[in-house]
Formats: sequence, structure tokens, C-alpha cells
Amino acid sequence: MIVHQFYDKGLAHASYAVVRNGRMIVIDPARDPQPYYDFADTHNATILGVVETHPHADFISSHLEIHETTGAVIYASKLAGGTYPHETFDDGDVVQLDDIKLKAINTPGHSPDSICILVEDETGKDTTIFTGDTLFAGDVGRPDLRESAGNITAKKEELARQMYHSTREKLMKLPKDITVFPAHGPGSLCGKSMSPDLQTTIGKELRENYALQLMDELQFVNTLLADQPFMPKYFGYDVELNKTGAPKFAESINKVLKADTVTLEKGILVIDTRPNELYKNGHAAGSINLQNGEKFETWLGSVVGPDEVFYLISATDEERDAVIRKAAKIGYEKNIKAALLFSGDEKTVTATFNPEALHGNEENYTIVDVRNWAEINSGKIFTNALTIPLPELRERVNEIPADKPIVVHCAAGYRSAAATGIVSAAIKNVPVYDLSESIKDFTQTQ
Repeated sequence: MIVHQFYDKGLAHASYAVVRNGRMIVIDPARDPQPYYDFADTHNATILGVVETHPHADFISSHLEIHETTGAVIYASKLAGGTYPHETFDDGDVVQLDDIKLKAINTPGHSPDSICILVEDETGKDTTIFTGDTLFAGDVGRPDLRESAGNITAKKEELARQMYHSTREKLMKLPKDITVFPAHGPGSLCGKSMSPDLQTTIGKELRENYALQLMDELQFVNTLLADQPFMPKYFGYDVELNKTGAPKFAESINKVLKADTVTLEKGILVIDTRPNELYKNGHAAGSINLQNGEKFETWLGSVVGPDEVFYLISATDEERDAVIRKAAKIGYEKNIKAALLFSGDEKTVTATFNPEALHGNEENYTIVDVRNWAEINSGKIFTNALTIPLPELRERVNEIPADKPIVVHCAAGYRSAAATGIVSAAIKNVPVYDLSESIKDFTQTQ
């Protein structure tokens, strides 16, 4: 048996191929199916099935496209409400892959319809489990994403209680040597404290995972619900799209209009993906600098709503193609009005700021802290800072007073670059400064 992990660092998403004697099953595939086709070709394997552990909130799956292209059967829980062609896969159900078995275990908690897949090898021994968003290395799935999305909704407290029973009554009773392959690694917003490991064992999690330690149900619920990360705007949309199945990846991104120049329509959001130094030296008025980087897709789906149309601006053809593909990973390629190359005609510049001016003079500025709530709650860097996390900023920008210059900061510079564009577009009569990486000078002196 071959188990291969495909890992997308940008979304901290892990998908898998299980191959046995020329037959292959794909688990929780990403939006682009090509890597799975290539892997099947390399191993002279036929893709017979795709298993979805639940309708994903943080990425778009290619399960429907793989089915339509290869004829592979899609397997998902009957509770998931999938409208795509599929066979139900729940407690007691088995998929035979030559002489090994993939066995479904219903494990509600992260979502009401979550399943895990336990693999029994050719000797009849359970060796491996694919845990989706139920169990991670060092964590379990957050229970607050399905209060208003999916065919089955549930309050976070109820899902946390279900997670308590799924872990205690099912996963924690498995043999300690079983290898655990989760759907996410560190940096995913589907949990709050994942370890760097991309695979683990039941035994290791019993020893080290805070959520699997001895505690009663109420203590577990309170512990699990505390300090969960923010929820991006796109999560509910992705749950719904994954229930029906997304359009084919290559066809969909090829429909995106590419142009060297275009007259930007007023009222349409502009996302400038170039490095911040280039953006500062000249950009379209009112644009937001979401730099192409490791977490671009997460921040795009956190700042921009799933029904908003936007322009994408890039520095090169290669970078433009990359950000279109990243937008498609969360289902946002349909929102792109046009993907443009920076023309050089945009003359708006970011106000320059000497960070030394802030030392001892904080009262002369309105300081806006756009870090996440967990960071803010662990300690403010500037005592009198106004705290508005970046995902909330567009909706709350009117809370920022305009009676003195504004300084925006985050923890390292990426989010403050985006936030400065948002604030500058809304507040015209005072300068808006980006503290950028200079924030480190203030944190190091504390």
C-alpha cells in the first residue's frame, strides 16, 4: 500500500492518495486535480474513488471534477447533503481497494457530517486513519464553522459536545500505533494550536494533544471554544459550493479576463498583489495591497466577500497567473473582473513615515492595531491603540477618528500594508501611515 500526502502550504491543507495494486483512492482533494492525475500516471494506477471527509470551509475540492473526468465514485457521509453524484459512506460502510479496506467512522464535532477513514491492510490489521478536520497533530477541529452554513447547522456548543464524544468514544479507543493523517497542518484556521507535524499517531496524540487529556465534557467544551481564530468571509460560501461541486479548475481560470491595461470602473474593489515597496511607490487610488505570498488566498477571502467583484493587479504575467490560481483555490476566480498588469500610470503613493516620530509621541497619532484578537488579547503594543483586526476593518473603518494622523500596525507588516490601503481609501483629510516592519523595533523594546 502506498499513502502519499499532497501538501498545500498556502492553505495548510493536506490531501492524500492511497494506492494498492494499481487502484487509487483520493481523499479530500484540492481544487486543482492535476497532481492526483499525475500521481496516478506515475504509479500506473486508476483512480477509482474520491472520499470527502466533510464539506470543506477553507478550500474548494475537486471531487466533482475528478468524478466527471475519471468516473471515480465520490464517497461522503449521508449527512453532508451533497447534491453531486455520490455513494454514502458512514459507520459500517467499507470501500474495498483490492485487498485493503477503507472503513468509515462518523466523527461529528468539527462539523455535523464529519467522517474519518480507517484503513485495514491486507493482513486484516488497522494501520492508518485519515481524520479530516476531526483530529490534527496537537489539536482537534474548531466547532464554530457550521452555525449558519451547510444543510445541517449546529451551534458551536453542541458540536463541541459531539467532538468530546467522537474523540473519547471512537478515536481514543483505537490502537496507539495507528498513523494519523489529518487534513490540515499549522497555520490552518480550522484549528487553533496545531503542531508542526503533518502526520502523527494515536499514541502521540493521547500523550500530547491538549484536547485528548483527562477532563469532563463541560471543561472540554469550554477549552475547545476558547481563543478560536477568526473566521474568513469565504468559509460559508465554500461549504455551500463544496456541497454541489465546483466547475472544472482549468476551464474556470481560463475564463478570467487578462489585460495589460483597462479603465478601472468606479466602485469596484482593486486588489494590488505586488510587493509592498512597489505598491508604496505608485498604485491605483483606493486599492488594497494584498501581497502575493504564502497566505494570499486566506487574506483575500478574509478581506473580500464571496459576492464581491474585484480587479487583480500584478507585476508580471507569472505572478498574475499565480494569484488567479490562488483565488480559484477558494472559489474566487468568478469574482475577478479582470486580472491586470501594473501599467505604471497609477500615481497614488503611500505617505512616508519616520518611525522615530512615534517614540514618546503616541498621543499625537491615532494608532490602529489590525492584528487578530488572540494577538491583541495577549497584549497591546501601544496602550491607547484602537483595535480593529484586518478581517473586520472594511466594515469598521468609520470607527477611526480623523482628527490627527493615523498609524497602522500589525505584527510584521503584511496586514498593515493591506490595512493602510483600506483606511486611506476611507479617510482622505489626514495622512495614513504604515508602520510596516518597523513595528518590530517597538516590540523588541518592551
